[in-house]
Amino acid sequence: MKILIKNAKIVNENQIFESDLLIEKDLISKISKNISEEGADKIIDASGKYLLPGIIDDQVHFREPGLTHKGDIESESRAAIAGGVTSFIEQPNTVPNAVTKELLEEKYQIASEKSFANYSFMMGGTNDNLEEILKTNPRNVAGIKLFLGSSTGNMLVDNPETLENIFSKTKMLIAVHCEDESTIRKNTEIYKEKFGEDIPMMYHHLIRSEEACYLSSSKAVELAKKTGARLHIFHVSTAKETELFQNNIPLKDKKITAEVCVHHLTFTNEDYETKGTLIKWNPAVKTEKDKVGLWEALLDDRIDIVATDHAPHTWQEKQNVYTKAPSGAPLVQHSLVAMIEHFKKGKISLEKIVEKMCHNPAILFQIEKRGFVKEGFKADLVLVDLDDEFTISKENILYKCGWSPLEGMTFHSKITHTFVNGNLVFENGKFSEEKFGERLLFER
Repeated sequence: MKILIKNAKIVNENQIFESDLLIEKDLISKISKNISEEGADKIIDASGKYLLPGIIDDQVHFREPGLTHKGDIESESRAAIAGGVTSFIEQPNTVPNAVTKELLEEKYQIASEKSFANYSFMMGGTNDNLEEILKTNPRNVAGIKLFLGSSTGNMLVDNPETLENIFSKTKMLIAVHCEDESTIRKNTEIYKEKFGEDIPMMYHHLIRSEEACYLSSSKAVELAKKTGARLHIFHVSTAKETELFQNNIPLKDKKITAEVCVHHLTFTNEDYETKGTLIKWNPAVKTEKDKVGLWEALLDDRIDIVATDHAPHTWQEKQNVYTKAPSGAPLVQHSLVAMIEHFKKGKISLEKIVEKMCHNPAILFQIEKRGFVKEGFKADLVLVDLDDEFTISKENILYKCGWSPLEGMTFHSKITHTFVNGNLVFENGKFSEEKFGERLLFER
């Protein structure tokens, strides 16, 4: 099909300009004023709306295989496209853990049949799978994921010799979850002695503390500098950690990069009183001072990417006492509107949102022909109405788990259209029956 989008305000590469855009097959074929309507199969009048590249979320947990009572690739990718997320990079702590080439390819096979959005999957590292890591194809796998803090299954990598081997020998991007396990265990015991299993949520950020995060992140950065590894630190949660990153180097030349999540930019420890375990994440939501520091680092480019760490659990699982309630929450359906809400409050520009959620993930992971509104690039696009409000409620939540930590909050923008590989997959609340997601490829 040829789809013509008329009169859109295009947000791309630090500019906003009004233009038409023509989609032919899976590509953006033309961006120009007054493109002729002749030959177009579908015409969309986007007057007053903003056209963005599709969001690329570099860290999600879609729970398939093995944990599909929480979510699955079909349900969560469907929620993603409703939120303008057209590509995702999923993590290896499914069941079984994706720690061999064969297990990783099984996930790709599932996604090829079930995903509404474009997809890639991280290869997981363990204390004893270096041989498998080195088999990973940099052309069609996003990177290697290491849990340097507690994780699902056998995925805690805490052997210093193993870590140095992985950092030294793999040429691929290494993405890490940084929290020092011994510090967390020591803190947990202190609070368990005082409260038993039902530790009040207000202590979560003191258990998974600034010290635990900085100790682990600083060691990872030190090792990357020593070995020359390409390091990306997921979900930075403290102001202190932002001191580890530089902003005087073009992103394409950075060897050490960082990501912040929507929840760490939105909540603080003060919100534990009302939200409880619904905002229990690892790393923990920290203090107002940390949130301010994260915003500063995001805006001055020490932090490169905004993502979600989308991690659904059932409502029942989340109702457990502190020590039994799992960490993580679903966010992909609402990450873009949440960031636009911050724009409306004057914290960030639309151009910066697009840079951090679209351009930079594409540059950082070297994703082929995505992340920009450019002729010849894949037509992964999102139309947004900045003047249409809605309140998140059970009735409009699409996650399989059926809840959101943002429930009850009103947002003042709405995703109206989402395109994946040139196909209109979401339009004013209605979904395409067909799935057009493709495996991401990387220019490496």
